[in-house]
Amino acid sequence: MRITITPSDGSVGVGPDGPLEVRVERGRLESVKVVRVRDARKEPVPGELSGDGRRWRPVDGVLALAAKYTVHAVASDGERRAARHASFTTVVPRERFIGYVTPENRATVGTGMIVLLEFNREIADRMAVERAVRVTADPEVPVAGHWFGRDRLDFRPERYWEPGTEVTVALGLRDVEGAPGVFGLQRKAFTFTVGRSQVSTVDVAAHTMRVVRAGEEPVTVPVTAGAPGSTTYNGRMVVTEMLDVTRMDGATVGYGGEYDIPDVPHAMRLTRSGTFLHGNYWAGDSVFGRSNVSHGCVGLRDVKGGGHATPAGWFYDRSLIGDVVEVVNSDDRTVAPDNGLGGWNLDWREWRAGSALG
Repeated sequence: MRITITPSDGSVGVGPDGPLEVRVERGRLESVKVVRVRDARKEPVPGELSGDGRRWRPVDGVLALAAKYTVHAVASDGERRAARHASFTTVVPRERFIGYVTPENRATVGTGMIVLLEFNREIADRMAVERAVRVTADPEVPVAGHWFGRDRLDFRPERYWEPGTEVTVALGLRDVEGAPGVFGLQRKAFTFTVGRSQVSTVDVAAHTMRVVRAGEEPVTVPVTAGAPGSTTYNGRMVVTEMLDVTRMDGATVGYGGEYDIPDVPHAMRLTRSGTFLHGNYWAGDSVFGRSNVSHGCVGLRDVKGGGHATPAGWFYDRSLIGDVVEVVNSDDRTVAPDNGLGGWNLDWREWRAGSALG
């Protein structure tokens, strides 16, 4: 009675496809115990016996990388018992990739939050990687992924999240081959909570912003937007960053030395290309609600150093990362869906078409 363990005892550099298998020629396998050791942690490997009891295979046929496996098997044919022990190690990847997740773990966000996953390596097998990422919501709502190039994967529902929704982002990227010879490193989960609903609409032609917050009367505040030649994007944008004060240097966004303001208050980023909604203390009061004088940002009246009683301070204090700001009636084009979290400018059919899962 011979027990055969594959891979053989002492094997090194075993690939993820193995296979791992225990067989006996005669009799039946009484017990098979397989333990995986990785990152100094021991874990039992569950498996299944064939109907005749002569073959054992793991439930998950894919072996963990950079791990040591030990196998102990016992078989009997009714008259004799036999035992066999083996150990082997799997291949250690030379290259790994990771994904950076937005929003932060345990954050409370606005209803327009889009889950952003950016990879430090270009992904060739987008289907395998997207399949290894699960974004779920409670209460349940369908969520779909959309690729922008080969290093960015966003997720969103068809409509804005309902307030109070709990969202979980589970990364099962460990040992997923994202590109030839490049394997994922992460197996972890993130959660965030959707807060109250607040959607603001900037009407560039009317020089106003209408703030609609759940359970409250809408409030309209005067603004100034992009001047001719430096107009503000149309479309739905999402607040991705909030800064009490920041420097704004025109040279960083292609405006040369036209401006360099070291202390812009109440700044909320709307696009990666440099569109902000922010406090403005340097323009005269007569500008707000009457004319557009900015280099593309949306400005609200403020004071130097930022004031809580000003329109900018009032709005900043009531805002969350993930809030939606929609711009209408501008002479500019609609913001690109990958410029910040601009994915709400795609309809649901267009959004789902960007998934690698079909």
